[in-house]
Amino acid sequence: MTSEGMRPWAAVLWDLDGTLIDTEDYWHAAEVRLADSFGRSWSAALARQLVGSDLMDSAHFIRRELEIDLSADEVVRIMVDDVLAQLSQEVRWRPGAVDRLLGLSESGVPLALVTMSYRRLLDPFLAELPEGTFQVIVSGDVARRGKPHPDPYLQAAAGLGVDPRDCLAVEDSETGARSAEAAGCTVLAIPHHVSVAGGPRRSGCLLDGVFSGDRDMASGEVDFAKFGGESDRASGHCPADWQ
Repeated sequence: MTSEGMRPWAAVLWDLDGTLIDTEDYWHAAEVRLADSFGRSWSAALARQLVGSDLMDSAHFIRRELEIDLSADEVVRIMVDDVLAQLSQEVRWRPGAVDRLLGLSESGVPLALVTMSYRRLLDPFLAELPEGTFQVIVSGDVARRGKPHPDPYLQAAAGLGVDPRDCLAVEDSETGARSAEAAGCTVLAIPHHVSVAGGPRRSGCLLDGVFSGDRDMASGEVDFAKFGGESDRASGHCPADWQ
């Protein structure tokens, strides 16, 4: 333990969409295009319900809401193809994410990527990082059960050979935070498109934020206060939802 209330992390486990890269509006756009192709409408409120979710769960939700005659597998294929095309044009990093990620890697902190995106969606993102930045990658198509189940984080910790209770998980959604928390991780929540509730294993909303702040993730210098504490107050308001 580096100081009172602080400790070194065995590993840092990263969510992807909305946490490291800003793709939630890519998914939203794909959902809107799918709905349009069937003469249906798709709202921001519906899109928000899917943030952080397993793709097959999302596909079943989309089928029900749009009342379309496509299998869940077909919905996932269409969505993944659409988002991959957008990512191939531009990978939009969250501010400061690359520096923080590479700093941890250079410090020797084990890193895992824990995402519900499918593996083929990751190539444009990984191509912008040094090879081997993540020692373990758990994608949505290899997770035994998706978020909010604990399986993705349990698989990541097992792959790294560490106890999940000694890991810091970085998440932007309530679904992801629940998954990491259920696995035993401490959660650093950085809400982006949706809000994240507080909890005893959750540290606060840094927004502008976590990547450029003065807390040292490598040494575990993350305040364990719940949301709403002075040490975890956002330095502004949460970003506006999709319009």
